[in-house]
Amino acid sequence: MFAKLPVTHQKASTFGFSHLISSNKDASKLGYFSINSASRHKLRLKFVGAHGDRWKHTNAVQESINSWLSKTQHFLTEVTLPLVKTGQIGKPDPGNEVDTQDMDDIFLGEQTITSSMPNGNLSFAAIVSIEQFSRLNGLTGQKMQNIFKALVPKPVYDDARNLVEYCCFRFLSRDASALHPCLKEPAFQRLIFITMIAWENPYSGKNDLRAHASRKASFQGKLVGEETFTRIAPAIPGVADHPTVHNLFKALAGDEKGISLRVWLTYIHELLKVHEARKSYQIHEYPQLSEERILYTGSSRKQPVLKWENNMAWPGKLTLTDKALYFEAVGIQGPKEAIRLDLTEHGLQVKKVKVGPFNSGVFDSGVAVSSGPGSKWVLEFVDLGGELRRDVWHAFISEIIALHKFLSEYGPDDDDQSLFQVFGSHKGKDKATTGAINGIARLQALQSLRKLLDDPIKLVQFSFLQNAPRGDAVFQTLAVNYWGGHLVAELTDAGYPQAQGMSPCKEEYEISDHVFDIDGSVYLRKWMRSPSWGSSASIGFWKHSSVRQAVVLNKNLVIADETLVERAATICKQKYQAAERTQATIDAAKLQGIPSNIDLFKELILPFALIARNFEKLKRWEEPHLTLSFLAFTYTIIFRNLLPYVFPATLIVLAIGMLTLKGLKEQGRLGRSFGKVTVCDQPPSNTIQKIVALKDAMRDVECYLQNLNVTLLKLRTILLAGNN
Repeated sequence: MFAKLPVTHQKASTFGFSHLISSNKDASKLGYFSINSASRHKLRLKFVGAHGDRWKHTNAVQESINSWLSKTQHFLTEVTLPLVKTGQIGKPDPGNEVDTQDMDDIFLGEQTITSSMPNGNLSFAAIVSIEQFSRLNGLTGQKMQNIFKALVPKPVYDDARNLVEYCCFRFLSRDASALHPCLKEPAFQRLIFITMIAWENPYSGKNDLRAHASRKASFQGKLVGEETFTRIAPAIPGVADHPTVHNLFKALAGDEKGISLRVWLTYIHELLKVHEARKSYQIHEYPQLSEERILYTGSSRKQPVLKWENNMAWPGKLTLTDKALYFEAVGIQGPKEAIRLDLTEHGLQVKKVKVGPFNSGVFDSGVAVSSGPGSKWVLEFVDLGGELRRDVWHAFISEIIALHKFLSEYGPDDDDQSLFQVFGSHKGKDKATTGAINGIARLQALQSLRKLLDDPIKLVQFSFLQNAPRGDAVFQTLAVNYWGGHLVAELTDAGYPQAQGMSPCKEEYEISDHVFDIDGSVYLRKWMRSPSWGSSASIGFWKHSSVRQAVVLNKNLVIADETLVERAATICKQKYQAAERTQATIDAAKLQGIPSNIDLFKELILPFALIARNFEKLKRWEEPHLTLSFLAFTYTIIFRNLLPYVFPATLIVLAIGMLTLKGLKEQGRLGRSFGKVTVCDQPPSNTIQKIVALKDAMRDVECYLQNLNVTLLKLRTILLAGNN
């Protein structure tokens, strides 16, 4: 469908990560910079050649490498350990101490990379990142530097960021799992943070000069900026995705200017806990879940889930899978049989609702899922620890519904024979499902950290893109990423030209052509069922989808350029931020002018106006039974001499009401909009309309003053009546 320019494709090294892991029983620790380490795990490794590099297996070389790795292990322990164990104050571990001479030997004698670059000297963090990832790739830093210099043009090589990317991304490209297995290693988590610091500041400054002199540096107080985080984090499987990574950064950074090491490590720790917890779910409880993946369960005493039916709330256990919702009500005699709501159906709608007995809508903590007039689930999520639980579950359910809508609109049918003509396309559905599952896992981790945005839907990609500007273009790039692959057979379907016959330099755009990703994988024309493919914005995006002067490791990792998903997500982010700025300008101008301020005043005195209106009804006997009850209550207080107790009783009632509202708000049953004053924006008007509005406003003020004067005169007459 679209032209693609020749780019450099770099094959990942076959030197396995397992070669850099200790061969003893604790094989889960990185051999050369484990935290526990040096005293217990001595590294004795045997290296195997890769890409034609022939290492001589001599005892001298092996002992030298083992000694270097052992010293590097001690060094990174010294650099990174103080950054994580905050709150653990005590004596240092003697086994993890490294003297100055050892550190000098490591970086004065064993640093292989050339620090001097055309645009300046490499920073301390850049040297650490390049050296360590080079050895994870089975090479030295100098060899990686020489390979990269030979692969790319000089302008690309001159930027030290590209070298940092190459060393890091080349190692990450060797694993295609949903969650990178090395994230379980604390040392690898710190190495990623060091890499982000290196990408943000690749060249040395005054602090780096002192670090080079002492061969020791601390990353305490370093913050990772948004640009760096949005570049590195999505490259690590399971940590972030391109469409929502900027919102993830805002959630993690909070009020800070960036993400600290402590926040980064805590986030990864919570994310791993979520994935480990999913493994503990018991499938045998629900035999029908054998083909579904359990994502989350909601059931506890502190956080009950209620299902409203016929003005009755039934507590129970709610289970979310990648295809459905299961609710197991708790009855008097024990749990009842679970009922199922299929989330893969077309036309499903999910929205936030208010629930309560007799349809009162007292509690703003409900979610309604409906597929039609007769099928509707109303669930209430009570949260004793906050008010965002309902919003989080709303995002969970919305993401699964949006996922299946995406699969039906952008993906081929399961029985489509053309899936066998494109290599790997049969895994596209699983890849898209994994993307949604990882998004839900990240949202769970942020919920545990209490670092959520006002709208959690911004943190899950499929739901977020449904209403985001240019979200269709991002959906298209995701579809190409999930289902695209290299052709394994010629296309024989009539009306669909062969992709191999398309010239890479063809300038003419034809809608009948297939779509190509940056790595040469193809997305067939017959799969483009969505009307968004024919929009002008889509055509303009795909016309300029080629990359130049880039090293393509795979469709998700590109050096010195952006992937298609990353490029579309950047455009979506810019359009979304422009829309947010426009909305902020509108909101800031809402209270300008006399009519808006009068509306605000009316909103503030609304409770008092309601009280006065009800008293007026009692006075006019509009509802005689209420008037008689009020008079009986008043005369009882007067003739029983209970007037001294009226004021204290009023204070007690107010206190009880305040405590009740506080409790309901903490449970999240009143909604986040409770108590907020809303003033509708005034329609645009010309000068004459403004003068008329001002005249009406002055008339209202005059009316209020007249009523106030009449009330004051009545009070004065009553007070002075006894003196006549």
